[in-house]
Amino acid sequence: MNYLNKKTIEDIDVRGKKVLVRCDFNVPLADGVIADDKRIRESIPTIRYLAEHDAAVILCSHLGRPKDEESKKACTLAPVAVRLSELMGRPVQFVPDVIGPQAQAAAKALKPGEILVIENVRFFKEETANDPAFAKALASLADIYVNDAFGTAHRAHASTAGVADYLPAVCGYLIQKEITIMGNALANPKRPFVAILGGAKVSDKIGVITNLLDKVDTLIIGGAMAYTFFKATGKHVGSSRYEEDKVELAGEILKKAKEKGVNFLLPHDNIAADAFSADANVRVFHHEDIEDGWMGLDIGPATQKLFADAIKGAGTVVWNGPMGVSEMAPFASGTIAVAKAIAESGAVSIIGGGDSAAAIERLGFADKMTHISTGGGASLEFLEGKILPGIACLNDK
Repeated sequence: MNYLNKKTIEDIDVRGKKVLVRCDFNVPLADGVIADDKRIRESIPTIRYLAEHDAAVILCSHLGRPKDEESKKACTLAPVAVRLSELMGRPVQFVPDVIGPQAQAAAKALKPGEILVIENVRFFKEETANDPAFAKALASLADIYVNDAFGTAHRAHASTAGVADYLPAVCGYLIQKEITIMGNALANPKRPFVAILGGAKVSDKIGVITNLLDKVDTLIIGGAMAYTFFKATGKHVGSSRYEEDKVELAGEILKKAKEKGVNFLLPHDNIAADAFSADANVRVFHHEDIEDGWMGLDIGPATQKLFADAIKGAGTVVWNGPMGVSEMAPFASGTIAVAKAIAESGAVSIIGGGDSAAAIERLGFADKMTHISTGGGASLEFLEGKILPGIACLNDK
């Protein structure tokens, strides 16, 4: 689906209007203190534009997975409103209500240029059920709906999609950036186009692999899912994790890649351990076969060079998923090597959300990347070519 023709906040007149903005304020909290405010900072350009164009700005989001009254206390958006106010240097109101009388009164009293944060939408089970009555009540707070939460764009919830049935609906700057950069990379990439996929399961990436086989010049596979491909080629994987029920499918993917002329790269050597632990005995297998009692937990040094060489000449690089168990120091070198190669490549570089985005941030390469996606599941589904309900519902230009 082509998302590049969706209306943005600059395509409509927001002056004097109440604007409901779905943000992604799902930030990590420790004892009520925000541990990482990156997602709040990402939302500021859209909020500032609306406030400076005399809109009354009503912000909504989810945070965590509140299940009962006790967990709700730990999932309130009150600290988010405080932090947003600090970051923007202007007052931000908070109301501990979503669609009730308090929220209705606060929204009604909100003047142009003012900002209000309402409580966590997931305090209501109707939110995730995309209940029409709940969506309508939420929409009644405003005149216009803006979705700027790419991280939840793959969810058809009341605040991400349902409200668009009742209000003019456009995207904010964050979603616009995501769909423009990733959309252009998929539709008209600078070549060679190299995709790097890692992580544990082939089953999580089947759709992405299938979609990318029609677009890329080189497809690099790392992480535990490489061992499912090894099994498909008759290699011995020792105690490595693989998906028995996906071996046949992996073989079909390899065949399809060959038919399409895609350079399909699997590891040539592996860093393995005798236990899934940072303290385990470590051994490099300088070939694809891994002996019994050993599990592959990272790509080996020869593979790190092979992958880096393939990345070096790329025009566009898309990366989703680490090359090994990168959170354990003995098995992080493969992910570091790939991150470094991308950073030095000069290519248009797009990092899918989740583990690879976290690895890039942790390793200090974030400022060398063209784009780091804010949504793990959403970016994966975008790369898969799936319809994202939170963007599909927005008005076309």
